[in-house]
Amino acid sequence: MDGNYTTEQLIQILAAERLACLKGKRLNLTVRPSGNALVDKFIKPDAMQKFSAYQDFRAVVHQYQEENQVSGIVWQNFIYQGKNLFFPQVHEQLIALKKDLETIKAAKDSIFNFWQEITERMDLYLSINSGKNYHKLETEIVRAIALNTIEIPISQKIEWANLSQSGSEIILQLGWGQPERAAYKQGLPSSGSEYIHAVQPGSYPLG
Repeated sequence: MDGNYTTEQLIQILAAERLACLKGKRLNLTVRPSGNALVDKFIKPDAMQKFSAYQDFRAVVHQYQEENQVSGIVWQNFIYQGKNLFFPQVHEQLIALKKDLETIKAAKDSIFNFWQEITERMDLYLSINSGKNYHKLETEIVRAIALNTIEIPISQKIEWANLSQSGSEIILQLGWGQPERAAYKQGLPSSGSEYIHAVQPGSYPLG
Protein backbone atom coordinates (compact mmCIF):
# COMPACT_ATOMS: atom_id res chain seq x y z
CA MET A 1 0.00 0.00 0.00
CA ASP A 2 1.28 3.43 -0.98
CA GLY A 3 0.43 6.71 0.69
CA ASN A 4 -0.26 7.85 4.22
CA TYR A 5 -3.50 6.61 5.74
CA THR A 6 -5.21 7.29 9.05
CA THR A 7 -7.08 4.76 11.15
CA GLU A 8 -10.41 6.05 9.82
CA GLN A 9 -9.22 5.79 6.23
CA LEU A 10 -8.04 2.21 6.69
CA ILE A 11 -11.46 1.29 8.11
CA GLN A 12 -13.15 2.86 5.07
CA ILE A 13 -10.77 1.09 2.67
CA LEU A 14 -11.46 -2.28 4.32
CA ALA A 15 -15.22 -1.72 4.23
CA ALA A 16 -15.09 -0.91 0.51
CA GLU A 17 -12.90 -3.92 -0.22
CA ARG A 18 -15.16 -6.23 1.78
CA LEU A 19 -18.17 -5.02 -0.21
CA ALA A 20 -16.28 -5.58 -3.47
CA CYS A 21 -15.40 -9.12 -2.39
CA LEU A 22 -18.99 -9.88 -1.41
CA LYS A 23 -20.14 -8.69 -4.84
CA GLY A 24 -17.65 -11.03 -6.49
CA LYS A 25 -15.43 -8.26 -7.82
CA ARG A 26 -12.47 -9.76 -5.94
CA LEU A 27 -11.73 -13.49 -6.01
CA ASN A 28 -8.79 -15.54 -4.88
CA LEU A 29 -8.77 -18.05 -7.73
CA THR A 30 -6.11 -20.21 -6.08
CA VAL A 31 -8.70 -21.36 -3.54
CA ARG A 32 -10.16 -24.74 -4.42
CA PRO A 33 -12.91 -26.89 -2.83
CA SER A 34 -11.81 -28.25 0.53
CA GLY A 35 -12.27 -31.88 -0.44
CA ASN A 36 -14.63 -32.34 2.49
CA ALA A 37 -17.96 -33.31 0.93
CA LEU A 38 -19.97 -31.96 3.86
CA VAL A 39 -18.22 -28.57 3.83
CA ASP A 40 -18.29 -28.24 0.04
CA LYS A 41 -22.01 -29.02 0.01
CA PHE A 42 -22.80 -25.91 2.05
CA ILE A 43 -19.96 -23.55 1.06
CA LYS A 44 -19.64 -22.87 -2.64
CA PRO A 45 -16.14 -22.38 -4.12
CA ASP A 46 -16.88 -18.77 -5.08
CA ALA A 47 -17.86 -17.98 -1.48
CA MET A 48 -14.53 -19.36 -0.28
CA GLN A 49 -12.72 -17.35 -2.97
CA LYS A 50 -14.48 -14.15 -1.90
CA PHE A 51 -13.63 -14.75 1.76
CA SER A 52 -10.00 -15.60 0.98
CA ALA A 53 -9.59 -12.52 -1.22
CA TYR A 54 -10.74 -10.26 1.61
CA GLN A 55 -8.56 -12.02 4.18
CA ASP A 56 -5.53 -11.54 1.92
CA PHE A 57 -6.28 -7.84 1.50
CA ARG A 58 -6.83 -7.36 5.22
CA ALA A 59 -3.45 -8.98 5.92
CA VAL A 60 -1.84 -6.33 3.69
CA VAL A 61 -3.61 -3.59 5.66
CA HIS A 62 -2.42 -5.11 8.95
CA GLN A 63 1.14 -5.16 7.62
CA TYR A 64 0.75 -1.49 6.64
CA GLN A 65 -0.42 -0.71 10.17
CA GLU A 66 2.67 -2.27 11.69
CA GLU A 67 5.12 -0.73 9.25
CA ASN A 68 3.63 2.75 9.57
CA GLN A 69 2.47 2.53 13.19
CA VAL A 70 -1.14 3.34 12.37
CA SER A 71 -3.29 2.75 15.43
CA GLY A 72 -6.18 0.30 15.35
CA ILE A 73 -8.07 2.14 18.09
CA VAL A 74 -11.40 3.89 17.69
CA TRP A 75 -12.96 5.70 20.64
CA GLN A 76 -16.48 4.78 21.70
CA ASN A 77 -19.00 6.74 23.76
CA PHE A 78 -21.18 4.17 25.51
CA ILE A 79 -24.43 5.66 26.83
CA TYR A 80 -26.90 3.83 29.06
CA GLN A 81 -29.77 5.40 31.00
CA GLY A 82 -28.14 8.80 31.22
CA LYS A 83 -24.70 7.50 32.13
CA ASN A 84 -21.83 7.39 29.69
CA LEU A 85 -18.26 6.17 29.31
CA PHE A 86 -15.75 7.23 26.66
CA PHE A 87 -13.35 4.35 26.10
CA PRO A 88 -10.83 2.93 23.59
CA GLN A 89 -11.72 -0.05 21.43
CA VAL A 90 -9.66 -1.80 18.76
CA HIS A 91 -11.67 -1.87 15.53
CA GLU A 92 -12.70 -5.42 14.69
CA GLN A 93 -11.03 -5.30 11.26
CA LEU A 94 -7.72 -3.85 12.45
CA ILE A 95 -4.92 -5.10 14.67
CA ALA A 96 -3.70 -3.56 17.90
CA LEU A 97 -0.20 -2.13 17.91
CA LYS A 98 1.89 -2.51 21.05
CA LYS A 99 0.92 1.03 22.09
CA ASP A 100 -2.76 0.19 21.44
CA LEU A 101 -2.57 -2.83 23.74
CA GLU A 102 -1.15 -0.63 26.48
CA THR A 103 -4.01 1.85 25.95
CA ILE A 104 -6.80 -0.73 26.22
CA LYS A 105 -5.10 -2.45 29.17
CA ALA A 106 -5.04 0.87 31.02
CA ALA A 107 -8.79 1.31 30.38
CA LYS A 108 -9.82 -2.13 31.66
CA ASP A 109 -10.69 -1.16 35.23
CA SER A 110 -12.72 1.91 34.27
CA ILE A 111 -14.69 -0.12 31.71
CA PHE A 112 -15.38 -2.88 34.21
CA ASN A 113 -16.38 -0.48 36.98
CA PHE A 114 -18.78 1.35 34.64
CA TRP A 115 -20.29 -1.94 33.47
CA GLN A 116 -20.72 -3.10 37.06
CA GLU A 117 -22.40 0.18 37.98
CA ILE A 118 -24.98 0.11 35.17
CA THR A 119 -25.74 -3.62 35.58
CA GLU A 120 -25.98 -3.61 39.38
CA ARG A 121 -29.53 -5.02 39.50
CA MET A 122 -29.29 -7.24 36.43
CA ASP A 123 -28.72 -11.00 36.10
CA LEU A 124 -25.30 -12.03 34.80
CA TYR A 125 -24.51 -14.92 32.47
CA LEU A 126 -21.24 -16.29 31.10
CA SER A 127 -21.40 -17.25 27.43
CA ILE A 128 -20.15 -20.79 26.81
CA ASN A 129 -19.89 -22.99 23.71
CA SER A 130 -19.65 -19.91 21.47
CA GLY A 131 -22.91 -18.49 22.76
CA LYS A 132 -24.91 -21.70 22.48
CA ASN A 133 -25.29 -21.92 26.25
CA TYR A 134 -25.05 -19.60 29.23
CA HIS A 135 -24.05 -20.11 32.85
CA LYS A 136 -25.43 -17.79 35.52
CA LEU A 137 -22.82 -15.98 37.60
CA GLU A 138 -22.73 -13.96 40.78
CA THR A 139 -21.31 -10.43 40.64
CA GLU A 140 -18.43 -11.38 42.92
CA ILE A 141 -17.30 -14.09 40.50
CA VAL A 142 -17.32 -11.69 37.55
CA ARG A 143 -15.24 -9.19 39.53
CA ALA A 144 -12.77 -11.91 40.48
CA ILE A 145 -12.40 -12.92 36.81
CA ALA A 146 -11.96 -9.33 35.67
CA LEU A 147 -9.39 -8.53 38.34
CA ASN A 148 -7.53 -11.85 37.94
CA THR A 149 -8.06 -12.86 41.56
CA ILE A 150 -9.54 -16.23 40.61
CA GLU A 151 -8.26 -18.95 38.31
CA ILE A 152 -10.53 -19.76 35.38
CA PRO A 153 -10.32 -22.72 32.97
CA ILE A 154 -8.60 -20.70 30.24
CA SER A 155 -5.66 -20.08 32.62
CA GLN A 156 -5.06 -16.70 31.02
CA LYS A 157 -4.75 -13.29 32.61
CA ILE A 158 -7.52 -10.87 31.64
CA GLU A 159 -5.76 -7.89 30.06
CA TRP A 160 -8.49 -5.71 28.59
CA ALA A 161 -12.24 -5.17 28.47
CA ASN A 162 -14.81 -4.08 25.93
CA LEU A 163 -18.47 -3.04 26.11
CA SER A 164 -21.34 -3.54 23.70
CA GLN A 165 -25.13 -3.63 23.76
CA SER A 166 -27.56 -5.96 22.03
CA GLY A 167 -31.15 -4.94 22.62
CA SER A 168 -31.55 -4.73 26.38
CA GLU A 169 -28.43 -6.84 27.04
CA ILE A 170 -25.21 -5.16 28.17
CA ILE A 171 -22.26 -7.33 27.15
CA LEU A 172 -18.85 -7.22 28.79
CA GLN A 173 -15.99 -8.79 26.84
CA LEU A 174 -12.96 -9.73 28.96
CA GLY A 175 -9.96 -10.62 26.86
CA TRP A 176 -6.24 -11.11 26.43
CA GLY A 177 -3.83 -10.87 23.51
CA GLN A 178 -4.85 -9.41 20.13
CA PRO A 179 -8.51 -8.23 20.19
CA GLU A 180 -8.79 -8.91 16.44
CA ARG A 181 -8.10 -12.61 17.08
CA ALA A 182 -9.92 -12.86 20.40
CA ALA A 183 -13.57 -12.66 19.40
CA TYR A 184 -14.13 -16.14 17.96
CA LYS A 185 -11.33 -17.96 19.79
CA GLN A 186 -9.36 -18.54 16.59
CA GLY A 187 -6.32 -17.05 18.31
CA LEU A 188 -6.24 -19.41 21.30
CA PRO A 189 -4.27 -19.72 23.46
CA SER A 190 -2.36 -16.47 22.81
CA SER A 191 -5.53 -14.44 22.19
CA GLY A 192 -9.08 -14.99 23.39
CA SER A 193 -11.96 -13.62 25.41
CA GLU A 194 -14.97 -14.41 27.54
CA TYR A 195 -18.36 -12.70 27.28
CA ILE A 196 -20.53 -11.78 30.27
CA HIS A 197 -24.15 -10.90 29.41
CA ALA A 198 -26.14 -8.69 31.77
CA VAL A 199 -29.90 -9.08 31.31
CA GLN A 200 -33.01 -7.84 33.04
CA PRO A 201 -33.91 -9.82 36.20
CA GLY A 202 -35.61 -13.08 35.29
CA SER A 203 -34.55 -12.84 31.64
CA TYR A 204 -32.12 -15.03 29.68
CA PRO A 205 -29.53 -13.98 27.06
CA LEU A 206 -30.80 -14.05 23.50
CA GLY A 207 -27.34 -14.71 22.08
